[in-house]
Amino acid sequence: MEHPYLFLVSLIVAALLFALTPLALAWIWAKKFSPKKPGKDKNAIYECGLESKPAEWVQFKSQYYLYGIIFLIFDVETIFLLPFAVAFKGLSVGGFIAIMVFLFLLVEGLAWAWVKGVLTWK
Repeated sequence: MEHPYLFLVSLIVAALLFALTPLALAWIWAKKFSPKKPGKDKNAIYECGLESKPAEWVQFKSQYYLYGIIFLIFDVETIFLLPFAVAFKGLSVGGFIAIMVFLFLLVEGLAWAWVKGVLTWK
Protein backbone atom coordinates (compact mmCIF):
# COMPACT_ATOMS: atom_id res chain seq x y z
CA MET A 1 0.00 0.00 0.00
CA GLU A 2 1.33 3.43 -0.97
CA HIS A 3 1.84 6.21 1.50
CA PRO A 4 -0.76 8.95 0.95
CA TYR A 5 1.88 11.68 0.70
CA LEU A 6 4.17 9.82 -1.71
CA PHE A 7 2.74 11.63 -4.75
CA LEU A 8 3.12 15.03 -3.07
CA VAL A 9 6.70 14.31 -2.03
CA SER A 10 7.56 13.12 -5.54
CA LEU A 11 6.14 16.36 -7.00
CA ILE A 12 8.17 18.45 -4.55
CA VAL A 13 11.34 16.54 -5.44
CA ALA A 14 10.62 16.93 -9.16
CA ALA A 15 10.04 20.68 -8.70
CA LEU A 16 13.30 21.08 -6.81
CA LEU A 17 15.21 19.11 -9.42
CA PHE A 18 13.58 21.12 -12.19
CA ALA A 19 14.70 24.35 -10.54
CA LEU A 20 18.14 23.34 -9.29
CA THR A 21 19.43 21.26 -12.21
CA PRO A 22 19.91 24.20 -14.62
CA LEU A 23 21.59 26.19 -11.86
CA ALA A 24 23.98 23.34 -11.10
CA LEU A 25 24.75 22.80 -14.78
CA ALA A 26 25.44 26.52 -15.27
CA TRP A 27 27.75 26.54 -12.25
CA ILE A 28 29.66 23.48 -13.51
CA TRP A 29 29.91 25.02 -16.99
CA ALA A 30 31.24 28.28 -15.55
CA LYS A 31 33.84 26.45 -13.44
CA LYS A 32 35.09 24.28 -16.31
CA PHE A 33 34.88 26.48 -19.40
CA SER A 34 34.84 30.17 -18.46
CA PRO A 35 38.21 31.94 -18.59
CA LYS A 36 39.70 32.98 -15.29
CA LYS A 37 41.09 36.45 -15.89
CA PRO A 38 40.57 38.47 -12.73
CA GLY A 39 41.71 42.03 -12.88
CA LYS A 40 40.98 45.57 -11.83
CA ASP A 41 38.52 46.23 -14.65
CA LYS A 42 36.74 42.88 -14.41
CA ASN A 43 36.19 43.11 -10.66
CA ALA A 44 35.12 46.77 -10.71
CA ILE A 45 31.55 47.64 -9.82
CA TYR A 46 29.82 48.63 -13.04
CA GLU A 47 26.21 49.60 -13.51
CA CYS A 48 24.30 51.14 -16.41
CA GLY A 49 27.41 52.07 -18.34
CA LEU A 50 28.85 54.22 -15.55
CA GLU A 51 31.44 53.45 -12.96
CA SER A 52 30.05 53.36 -9.46
CA LYS A 53 31.14 56.12 -7.12
CA PRO A 54 30.52 54.89 -3.58
CA ALA A 55 31.48 58.19 -1.96
CA GLU A 56 28.41 59.96 -3.32
CA TRP A 57 24.83 59.43 -2.26
CA VAL A 58 22.32 59.28 -5.07
CA GLN A 59 18.89 60.54 -4.12
CA PHE A 60 15.84 59.02 -5.72
CA LYS A 61 12.42 60.53 -5.48
CA SER A 62 10.10 58.26 -3.56
CA GLN A 63 7.21 59.36 -5.77
CA TYR A 64 8.55 57.17 -8.56
CA TYR A 65 8.42 54.12 -6.32
CA LEU A 66 4.99 55.00 -4.96
CA TYR A 67 3.69 55.45 -8.49
CA GLY A 68 5.03 52.02 -9.46
CA ILE A 69 3.69 50.33 -6.34
CA ILE A 70 0.25 51.87 -6.80
CA PHE A 71 0.24 50.66 -10.40
CA LEU A 72 1.19 47.12 -9.35
CA ILE A 73 -1.41 47.02 -6.60
CA PHE A 74 -4.27 48.10 -8.84
CA ASP A 75 -3.03 45.97 -11.71
CA VAL A 76 -3.00 42.82 -9.55
CA GLU A 77 -6.25 43.68 -7.81
CA THR A 78 -8.09 43.93 -11.11
CA ILE A 79 -7.13 40.30 -11.78
CA PHE A 80 -9.27 39.34 -8.77
CA LEU A 81 -12.28 40.82 -10.56
CA LEU A 82 -12.11 38.20 -13.34
CA PRO A 83 -13.71 35.36 -11.32
CA PHE A 84 -16.43 37.78 -10.23
CA ALA A 85 -17.13 38.71 -13.84
CA VAL A 86 -17.22 35.06 -14.92
CA ALA A 87 -19.57 33.93 -12.12
CA PHE A 88 -21.67 37.08 -11.87
CA LYS A 89 -25.02 35.50 -12.76
CA GLY A 90 -24.58 32.54 -10.39
CA LEU A 91 -23.30 34.63 -7.49
CA SER A 92 -25.12 34.56 -4.18
CA VAL A 93 -26.02 37.67 -2.19
CA GLY A 94 -23.10 37.09 0.17
CA GLY A 95 -20.68 36.83 -2.74
CA PHE A 96 -22.08 39.99 -4.27
CA ILE A 97 -21.70 41.87 -0.99
CA ALA A 98 -18.14 40.57 -0.62
CA ILE A 99 -17.13 41.77 -4.08
CA MET A 100 -18.81 45.14 -3.47
CA VAL A 101 -16.77 45.55 -0.27
CA PHE A 102 -13.67 44.62 -2.27
CA LEU A 103 -14.50 47.18 -4.95
CA PHE A 104 -15.23 49.81 -2.31
CA LEU A 105 -11.82 49.25 -0.72
CA LEU A 106 -10.17 49.35 -4.13
CA VAL A 107 -11.84 52.65 -5.05
CA GLU A 108 -11.09 54.02 -1.58
CA GLY A 109 -7.39 53.21 -2.08
CA LEU A 110 -7.43 54.90 -5.46
CA ALA A 111 -9.09 58.00 -3.99
CA TRP A 112 -6.54 58.08 -1.15
CA ALA A 113 -3.65 57.90 -3.65
CA TRP A 114 -5.25 60.64 -5.72
CA VAL A 115 -5.78 62.95 -2.73
CA LYS A 116 -2.22 62.36 -1.47
CA GLY A 117 -0.87 63.28 -4.89
CA VAL A 118 0.77 59.95 -5.57
CA LEU A 119 -0.69 59.79 -9.07
CA THR A 120 0.63 63.18 -10.15
CA TRP A 121 3.88 62.87 -12.07
CA LYS A 122 6.20 65.71 -11.14
